[in-house]
Amino acid sequence: MKKPLLPTSSIWNMSIGFLGIQAGFALQNANASRILQSFGADTHHLSWFWLVAPITGMIVQPLIGHYSDRTWTKLGRRKPYFLVGAICAAVGLILMPNASLFTAFIPALWVGAGMLMIMDASFNVAMEPFRALVADKLSTDQRTAGFAIQTVLIGIGAVLGSWLPYILGRWFGISTEAEAGTIPMNVIVSFVIGAALLVGAILWTVITTPEYSPEEMAGFEDAEPDTEHTGAGTVVGQIFRDFGAMPETMRQLGLVQFCSWFALFGMWVFTTPAIATHIYGVASDDTSSATFQEAGNWVGIIFGVYNGISAIYAFALPYIARKIGRKKTHAVSLVAGSIGLISVYFVKDPNMLLFSMVGVGIAWASILAMPYAMLAGSLPAKKMGIYMGIFNFFITFPQIVNGVFGGPLVKYLYGNQAIYALVTSGIFMLLGAVAVLFVKDRDDVVAGVA
Repeated sequence: MKKPLLPTSSIWNMSIGFLGIQAGFALQNANASRILQSFGADTHHLSWFWLVAPITGMIVQPLIGHYSDRTWTKLGRRKPYFLVGAICAAVGLILMPNASLFTAFIPALWVGAGMLMIMDASFNVAMEPFRALVADKLSTDQRTAGFAIQTVLIGIGAVLGSWLPYILGRWFGISTEAEAGTIPMNVIVSFVIGAALLVGAILWTVITTPEYSPEEMAGFEDAEPDTEHTGAGTVVGQIFRDFGAMPETMRQLGLVQFCSWFALFGMWVFTTPAIATHIYGVASDDTSSATFQEAGNWVGIIFGVYNGISAIYAFALPYIARKIGRKKTHAVSLVAGSIGLISVYFVKDPNMLLFSMVGVGIAWASILAMPYAMLAGSLPAKKMGIYMGIFNFFITFPQIVNGVFGGPLVKYLYGNQAIYALVTSGIFMLLGAVAVLFVKDRDDVVAGVA
């Protein structure tokens, strides 16, 4: 039996939690590097501090996917996981900018790095069950629209998160200055607001969105759902077996994801030091100056712009995909992102960065929607969660690679000029655009699209 078509309002309700997740995620992406630098981290060490998060995600995600496939509670199948993930991420958001409060016990830098790990791991715990929820609830006919709506809400949430520090400082008069080794009050208050928004949005989805029962899922699949619980050793073995048996489309998308997320990680880690030194003229070791904080606030603004562009572009994605196919849609979008990142090198006026972020926003919208839309059609429904979790490997692994080598590249090859890390990210995004053309998208083939 085919899954029923859901009203658009239901798709928005099931996706609203992503607004909160991305608001918190954007706060982290735009501010974590400057927070760590304010606590004493060197520019070329930043990628190492960001390493723990993708490593944790690589371990946690397949486990979350495996168990969420087998979790059937009164609350639902996926909802218990993204609710717990949201609460843990909220705790990390509140504590990270306040790490200096714990200096009597642990250096603030290490507290901040620990909170970064907790936040990113928790965001991943919350995020992937959301992807699986869309695949669970929607038929093939609605999945592209479902992931596009998620992308719209991701964009709105990210704009809010990225702009909060600037808005609180410029419009509400909350202090943007801080003594050496501490964080400005506008950033601290932003993180608290982000935590509240995250939990509230998740609760909206939990309350408004029912999940299908095991019996209903079995009817859609024409097979009994796999609900048995297994021991830890067996779980690990099953994950490795599923990894080895992943569909061809998933393997091909893995290369695309590697290039895309290698680029994104480099952008998130090095944009603040790149813009501070290349455009604002701040010395690489001058992290306590007002100019450095100004550059950090502007990074939040331009990150909000690319997320706003992604929300707008997401509305067009289903239409474009119907016209030229999902592969070509994703390829064109990644080329736009590549141009946007590389163009930062040629910018002298900070305001011109807004135009660079248009390309980045187009790529970001597609990265959040198209790979999952292509992937979902190739996956067995009863293993949707585990394969969505395994797919996260192709997100975390490139971040780990960039985390290990990105810092040394900036220090030894790029002469502490982080701007070249952004150029490298642009090159990798272009390689991803080429790789996606070789992906076998089963749904597009069925629809007669090349």
